[in-house]
Amino acid sequence: MGEAHQASGLLSSLSSDGSEVELSSTVWQEIYLSGLRSWKRHLWRFWSDFLTGVVPASPLSWLFLFSAIQLAWFLQLDPSLGLMEKIKELLPDWGGQHHRLRGVLAAALFASCLWGALIFTLHVALRLLLSHHGWLLEPHGTMSSPTKTWLALVRIFSGRRPMLFGFQRSLPRLPVPAVQDSVRKYLESVRPLLRDDAFDCAAALAHDFLRLQAPLLQFYLRLKSWCASNYVSDWWEEFVYLRSRNSLLVNSTFYMMDFLYVTPTPLQAARAGNAVHALLLYRHRLNRQEIPPILLMGMRPLCSAQYERIFNTTRIPGVEKDHLRHLQDSRHVAVFHRGRFFRVGTHSQNGLLSPRALEQQFQWILDDPSPACPHEEHLAALTTAPRSMWAQVRESLKTHATSALEAVEGAAFFVSLDSEPAGLTKEDPAASLDAYAHALLAGRGHDRWLDKSFTLIIFSNGKLGLSVEHSWADCPISGHMWEFTLATECFHLGYAADGHCKGHPDPTLPHPQRLQWDLTEQDRGQFCLTYESAMTRLFLEGRTETVRSCTREACHFVRAMEDKKTDQQCLALFRMAVDKHQALLKAAMSGQGIDRHLFALYIVSRFLHLQSPFLTQVQSQQWLLSASQIPVQQTHLFDIHNYPDYVSSGGGFGPADDHGYGISYIFMGEDMITFHISSKKSSRKTDSHRLGQHIKDALLDVASLFQAGQHLKHQFRSLGEEDSGHSHGSSLSSDTVGSKASPNF
Repeated sequence: MGEAHQASGLLSSLSSDGSEVELSSTVWQEIYLSGLRSWKRHLWRFWSDFLTGVVPASPLSWLFLFSAIQLAWFLQLDPSLGLMEKIKELLPDWGGQHHRLRGVLAAALFASCLWGALIFTLHVALRLLLSHHGWLLEPHGTMSSPTKTWLALVRIFSGRRPMLFGFQRSLPRLPVPAVQDSVRKYLESVRPLLRDDAFDCAAALAHDFLRLQAPLLQFYLRLKSWCASNYVSDWWEEFVYLRSRNSLLVNSTFYMMDFLYVTPTPLQAARAGNAVHALLLYRHRLNRQEIPPILLMGMRPLCSAQYERIFNTTRIPGVEKDHLRHLQDSRHVAVFHRGRFFRVGTHSQNGLLSPRALEQQFQWILDDPSPACPHEEHLAALTTAPRSMWAQVRESLKTHATSALEAVEGAAFFVSLDSEPAGLTKEDPAASLDAYAHALLAGRGHDRWLDKSFTLIIFSNGKLGLSVEHSWADCPISGHMWEFTLATECFHLGYAADGHCKGHPDPTLPHPQRLQWDLTEQDRGQFCLTYESAMTRLFLEGRTETVRSCTREACHFVRAMEDKKTDQQCLALFRMAVDKHQALLKAAMSGQGIDRHLFALYIVSRFLHLQSPFLTQVQSQQWLLSASQIPVQQTHLFDIHNYPDYVSSGGGFGPADDHGYGISYIFMGEDMITFHISSKKSSRKTDSHRLGQHIKDALLDVASLFQAGQHLKHQFRSLGEEDSGHSHGSSLSSDTVGSKASPNF
C-alpha cells in the first residue's frame, strides 16, 4: 500500500553519507543464503503443521489407509504386491510370539510410504494445475469449457475444506520474465512521460544494458529462482524496507478506519475490550488454520505466507538494517495512555479473557490518575526517529529498562487509548475526516510504537482505527484481519444496552502492570510516473508488483477530455485506456510485471559490483503519484444493502515523494467509492483537497460518457456532502512529526 515510498528510496538505502555502500557478500553466497532461508521456512511450516496434525494431510486419512491394508491382509489379499513381506524380512526377528507384531509394523511402514507418495502426487498435480493462468485472460463474466474443467480439477485436488496454509506446498514459484520483455515494457511505460530526445537516450541505455550486463544478471536471477521460493520477495523485504534508514512514520506505515457512520458504543474501554478480544480470536483461528485461504474469483488460492507475522511481531532497529522479530506466542498487549505504558494480560488459567474482563482492565488504566514519569510521555517518539539513531538509543534503553522494553516488543500488539475523539461529524465532514486520517497516520508523533506490526487505536468517543507497519506484510493481509475484527466485535460479540461489553466484571483479576522506564539524559498540471500496486500472491511467497498506470492510452483519453472531444471519441479512448490498464494488471498478477524484475536485476548488479546506467536510471525515478486499492475480501461479513451505515471507509498511506500524492481507494458495494488523498504540508506543489475536487469532477465527466451516466452522476455528487450516506472523500496533508515531538534523550 505504501511501498512506493520505500521503493523510491532504494538508492538511498544502499548509500551512506552520499557514498555508495558495497554489499559485503558475494552473489553466490546471497543466492545460497536465500535458498537456505526458504528451506528453513518450509521445514518450520512442515513441523508446525505436523504438530497441529494437518501435514501432509489429516492423520485420519493415514489411519483409514492403514485400516484398509489390514483388512485386505486379513482377507488374505496383498495390496503391496509383496512389498510388506520384504519389509518384514528387514525387521528384527523378536521370536515367534512377536511374528504378528512384525506384520503390523510392516503394514504401518507400507501405509506410511504409500500415504506419503499419494500426498506428494496430489501436491505435484495441484501445483501443475495452479501454474495455469489462462483464466486471467478471459473476458469478465465468462468462463470457457477448458477453464471449467480446470476449475473442477482444482477443486477435486484441493479437498473439501482446505486450511489456511494448505496450498503453500502446491503454489507455483514466481517466474523470472524474459529480460527483453521487461525492458520493452519499461520503455513503453515511460514513453508518454519523456520528450523524443530523452526517450532516445533512455532507449540507448536500455540497448546497451541488454547487450552488456543483462545476460549475466539474468543468469544469476534464474539461478536464485531455482534455489529460493521467490526470486524477489526476500530482497524486496530487506532492501526496500529493512535497509531503509528513514523514519517509519508516514514512510512505512498505513492506516485503516472504523465504520464510517456508526460507532457501536461511545465507551472507550468497552470498545477496546471487544476489539482486543476479536483480534485475539482471529489469532486463535490463525494458529489453528481455521481461516479459509483466500480464493481469487472464488477459484484460485493465494499465498498465505504473510499471515504468519501478523501478531507477536516487532521490527527491531539496527545501525545498518533492521530485522523482524517474531514470537510464537504472546499472552499480553502493551497499552499507552496519557504518556504511560502498561502491560495488560490477555489470558487467565481458563483461557482468553472475556470482552467484559478486558474492558475492566482498560477502564482501570483510564481511571488511573498517576502522571507520566520524566521523558516517558514522549518515549515512543524514538520509534519515529531515523532507524540508525533509534538503534543506538535502543541499546542504552535495553541496559536501563530491559523488562519494560521487552514487555512492549514482546506484546501481541500495541494499543493506544487516545484522549481525544475522532471520526466523521455532520457539522464539518471534510475537516473531521482529515483530522481522523491524520490521527491514524501520524498521531501526535509520540503515541504510537511504530516498531510493532500494528497499533490498535481507540479514541475517547469509542472510535477505532489501525496503524500498520508495512515491512512484514502488505495491506490485504491486515485488511482481512480488520474486516474480521469489525464484524466480530460489532455483530458477533455486541454490546449491552448500557454500552458496556456483555458479561460481568471479574474482581479477581490482577490490575494491569505499569511499566517502569529508567531513562538517561542523551540524545502538478502534467503527467507523472504513477505507481499502483498489484498483488503477486498467486505465487509462493509473492507480495506486490507495480502497475505503471500512466500509459499512452490513459494520456490520450485525458487529453481528449481536456480538449472537449465528442463523447463517442472520449468513450472509445476510455475503453482503450481501461483495456490497457487491465492488461497491465493481469500481466503483473501473473508474474510478467517489470519493476520487481528490474529491481532484482539491480540488486544482483550491486552484488557483482557491476555498473549499469540503465538500471540506476530506472531505480532513481520518483513516483509522484502512488495509488493502491484496499480490496474487500470478506463480503459475507457485511450486509451493506440492509445495513448501509455499517461500512468502513478503508484506510490510507503517505505520499511516496515530498512533492507527490498518496491515493488509497476502496469500493464498497456497487455505488460507493472512498478516496484517501495524502500530501505533505511542506510542499507548495501539492494540495490534497484540490486534487480531491479534481477527482470528483473527473468521475462526473466519465460518468456522463455512459448511458447510465445520470445514475452514476447522482452517486458521485454525494462525495463529501453532509447527508448523502453513500460516498465520502478524505484528504490529508501531513508531514513527519517525529522530529518535532522527540524529547531530548
